[in-house]
Parts: sequence; C-alpha cells; structure tokens
Amino acid sequence: MAVNGHTAIPARLTQESTIQLDEFKQICSRSIDTSTYPLACAVNHNVPVYDIPALDAQQLTADTISRLQDEWHHVLHTGPGVFVLRGMYTPTKYASILSATNDAFDRIIARERASNTSKGDHFAASGSNDRIWNAFSKHGLEDPASFADYYANPWLASVCSAWLGPGYRVTAQVNAVHPGGAAQEAHRDYHLGFMDADACAGFPAATQLTSQFLTLQGAVAHSDMPLASGPTRFLPFSQTYPPGYMAWRRPEFRAFFQENYISLPLSLGDGVFFNPALFHAAGANVMDASAGGFRRVANLLQISSAFGKPMESVDAIPLVEGCWDILSARYKGAGKKIAGRDLDPACWGQEAREVRALVQALAEGYPFPTNLDRRPPAPGRMAPETEQDVLVRGLEGGWSRVEVVGALEKMRMESRA
Repeated sequence: MAVNGHTAIPARLTQESTIQLDEFKQICSRSIDTSTYPLACAVNHNVPVYDIPALDAQQLTADTISRLQDEWHHVLHTGPGVFVLRGMYTPTKYASILSATNDAFDRIIARERASNTSKGDHFAASGSNDRIWNAFSKHGLEDPASFADYYANPWLASVCSAWLGPGYRVTAQVNAVHPGGAAQEAHRDYHLGFMDADACAGFPAATQLTSQFLTLQGAVAHSDMPLASGPTRFLPFSQTYPPGYMAWRRPEFRAFFQENYISLPLSLGDGVFFNPALFHAAGANVMDASAGGFRRVANLLQISSAFGKPMESVDAIPLVEGCWDILSARYKGAGKKIAGRDLDPACWGQEAREVRALVQALAEGYPFPTNLDRRPPAPGRMAPETEQDVLVRGLEGGWSRVEVVGALEKMRMESRA
C-alpha cells in the first residue's frame, strides 16, 4: 500500500484486525500423518508418544538420538506442539527415586503449609493446589541423593537440547491438585503469557513469535493421572498461530479451546513436553475423594534457553556442594571422560550420559553476563568458562567438594560489576 507516494512499511505491533478466530480454527483442525514421526510408538489424538523403555533396550547410537531430537523439534515447532515420553522415569528403574523424591516434596509441602506461607498460582485460584515454587533448588537441598538421580536422567537432557540447544537452565515447580480442584483457564506460558494484555501488546509481533523459542515446558507425572484426575489439556497446533499471545485471553478463543482440547491419561513416571505457546490448561480433578480419589501430582519443568531469563533464580553453589560427592562417584563409575566443550552426549554410554545430564541440570552453561576485565575469554576462545566447564574440570581433576565450591565462588566474585 502506498502512502503519500511511498510504500507503507508493516506495523511492528500485532494489529487487532489480524486476530481472527476462523483462521485459528483452520490451523487447529489439522491432523498429523503418523509416518511423519517414525520413531514414535503411537500417535494419540495428534500427540506422538515415545516408548522410552523400548528405546533404552536398544543399542542407542548418536544418529538415533539425533533423529529423535529432530522429531521432537519438529513436533514442537510446526507439528502438534506436544509429545509424550512413556516411561521416561520408568518405575522398574526409577521406583525408589520417584518414591524418595515424592517423600521430599511431601516434607517441603508440609513445612511450608505449617509456616502459613501464601501460595499464589498461575491461572488458577490460590489455595486449590499444593504448590512448591523453586522445587528444583528445594529438592536439591532437601535430598541431594534423589535430586542427583532424578536430574541425571539423560532423556531430560536430550529433550532440552533438542529445543533449546546447549546451556539451558532447568527450573521446576511441583503442583498437587486435590479432588475437587478446578481446571485452569486456557493460556499460553512464560514469557509473554505471564503479562497482562496491555503489556504483551507493547512487544513487536516478531518478538511474540520469538518468545516460544526461549522456553520448553514439561511435566513428569508423580502419580498416575487417569482422565478423571485432570491431566493437562492441550489444543494441538495452536502454537503455530502467530498472534496467539494476544488471542488466548479472548473469550471466543477460550470457548473454542474448551470445545476442542485433548487430554491424555499418564502413568507414574511419564513425561510430557510442549511448546510454551501451545494453548493448554491443567484439568479439573473430579475424582471422588470419599471413594479413594487421590491428588494429582506433577513436577512441572520449565527449561529456559541460555538466551532468555528463567522465571526462577537458581543458586548452583549450594546444590553443587550437596551433590558433589554423588556426582564424583557417578563420574568415576562412568569410566569415560566427558569433554567440557562437547555438550552432545549422544555418543557416550548410559552412565556418561547421566553424568553429563546432571552437570547440565546443576550448573549454568552460559558465561554471560560477566566482568570481562576480571574474566576475559580463555586463550583460544571467545568467552570465559561457564559453571559447567568448572564442574567438568573438577571431575576430571578429582577435586574435593571444597575445591569445586571455592572455584565457583571465585568465578561469581570475579563476575560482579
């Protein structure tokens, strides 16, 4: 279009006229061809499902893991936006770990409930759930042994790096919904999903598209989740609707979600991962408490790109201090060095993959922001060391807990302005 003889440039902000329910309906009415994801064991309501115990039983190669990551990235980007890892924490291997982790969560919940700490919640009424904010750090400090075993899961690392690349930051929040707990409203997630409409509208449309690439949402089932218990509701393909961060608040879009969402039952130890821009909402727990109904418990994982800001602050030093002896023993048992600059564990054995997964979960993998006067790039490199680099050096050098903590504290001090 020409204005005063000049070609008009497009508006940077999302225009109200571009938010069209009919277009959204068309996008969300698609179905996937099951042949698109050949490594999935099934497709259920447009959601690819992967059998992790069956994959673990194979002789996994770097190529197989890379092809899995290609499929997961495609699902999250232009596919249905959500996939399930059946048996990600398979009870045959992780039963004692899940039990110990749940015990740790219960102790934290009981302690925080006794302190009368008010717990707000995203998109749900306060007080309807048991919620643990920053469950990642609290778990690590409460029970380092189960924390280390839990976050050493190499499948978690593979999923995170498939969408976010290296240097991601893991955070987690536990949510336990009791019988009678109401469903959430349909929404998109962090970053822009946690702003009101006016604040969100101020971000250019291109930034709204970019937001989804900065976060990966996931959940691990810490109880069985039959449909009556309210596992998360999803609207496949909705993450591909460009103005969705503006649209999800509108009543007509929420009504369409309510009429068309899908939900899958999960078993203890299953994992589900989805694009944060996917329209979704936790379901209502309508199980009868008087007839043995139980609370639905999930560890909600929110993993952030190295280039984004996590929702919660994580202090790696006390977590490393609590887990270092466990990590060192795991490293010695793996019998293989883990190259500090090689963040792709696909070519390693299972034990080495678990060590790398725990290193990636524990420590920051991105070196900025820092103070380049005190921490200049290392010789032959363009950036200083990361916390993960320090942990790898410590493992390979046989450092004590005191030595590795001292090195991390020195790095932190030298990074200050």
